[in-house]
Amino acid sequence: MRRHDARPREGWLEIVEGQGLTYAVDRAEDGGARPYWHEAAAYELSEEEVEYLEGVTEELHAMSLEAARRMLDDQEIMARLGLPRAAAGLVRAGLSEPDPLTLYGRFDLAYGERSLGPAKLLEYNADTPAGLVEAAVTQWYWLEDVAPDRDQWNMLHERLVQAWKRAAPRIPGSVVHFAVGAREPNEDWATVAYLRDTAREAGLIDLGITMEEIGWHHERETFVDTAGLPIRTCFKMYPWEWMLREDFGRHVLDGSLTTWIEPIWKVLLGSKALLPVLWEMFPGHENLLPAYFDGPGRMDSYVAKPMFGWEGSGIRVVRDGAEVEARPERHATAQEYVFQRFVDLPDFDGSHPVVGTWIVGGHAAGLGIRESDRLVTDTDARFVPHYMDAPRSTPEQVARWLAEDGGEPRNTNGGEP
Repeated sequence: MRRHDARPREGWLEIVEGQGLTYAVDRAEDGGARPYWHEAAAYELSEEEVEYLEGVTEELHAMSLEAARRMLDDQEIMARLGLPRAAAGLVRAGLSEPDPLTLYGRFDLAYGERSLGPAKLLEYNADTPAGLVEAAVTQWYWLEDVAPDRDQWNMLHERLVQAWKRAAPRIPGSVVHFAVGAREPNEDWATVAYLRDTAREAGLIDLGITMEEIGWHHERETFVDTAGLPIRTCFKMYPWEWMLREDFGRHVLDGSLTTWIEPIWKVLLGSKALLPVLWEMFPGHENLLPAYFDGPGRMDSYVAKPMFGWEGSGIRVVRDGAEVEARPERHATAQEYVFQRFVDLPDFDGSHPVVGTWIVGGHAAGLGIRESDRLVTDTDARFVPHYMDAPRSTPEQVARWLAEDGGEPRNTNGGEP
């Protein structure tokens, strides 16, 4: 894995905004522009590295499912999560389904190249992962413009459409509501808009709604939208730990007929409690870092992470016994912490990448790389596109890979993905 300087395309901002990346440039705390999409650089990976990361991603996902069952059977761990007691029954029922309706997730890994050591799991964004538009769409079009003869680990769009098609027979009326919090950032809205596109391409009917607009019909005992239509299947860009704390969450626990995507058991995988449970179950695994509840134990260098923190919120970094960085607790107040061994991220002339590998419908599906100038990858991080040191896969090759699971190939001649 190598980082190269690159020349941004003429009019790059207008290009990526037109592709749905409405948050390509954000505002810094001082009011200045803070580019998030960064095409003045690009990462290059070999075929062997991509194959390795695909295997790591699918193995970590399988291990995480095992860990979720272990967490469910541990009352102390469930208490640490602060979830209502009634949630355990729904989680157990969901995990017992032979083919649960789940869409996607993202693993964040510390990885430079295999010669520097195995990839290490930092966390699993399993419930409401963002970063999808830039990974699935924007960097694909960047590749088409900049390096059309190169390949990219990016089958996110195909896998998402495939997952919806596989789910379609279980979706009443072929209708999926897509919900997002009214006050959530542009990134969440863009993610939902893109996922609506993938569902529509799969032949489903997509209906948009905000979380605040979801109602409860007492006589029919069902969630309804603003037109009074029952919500039978709903993708929600809204964390489970928030939903279950709110008034209408009790209706989820009372056994409503709505199928939620992601399912409620994803709250276990999306919590940092997953990290010490994985280490307990698979001690010494080459892709895991030591992690513990209640304290760092004998570790002198570690990262303290709030149970449901995100975007670096509330994280504290300790190196050789001294705290070297601490982030504000914007979304992590009064949460328990887990303690994970600190690991240095790769250093490319001061840029520190975190490798985000995506899993869709149980399959490793693609790669997105965010990099930061600091130890913590937070809202100041930037997304950098990647390509593979390999020729572009032919449509026949892509079709053959997807045919194994009933998927369809992307238009590789530059059409809409």
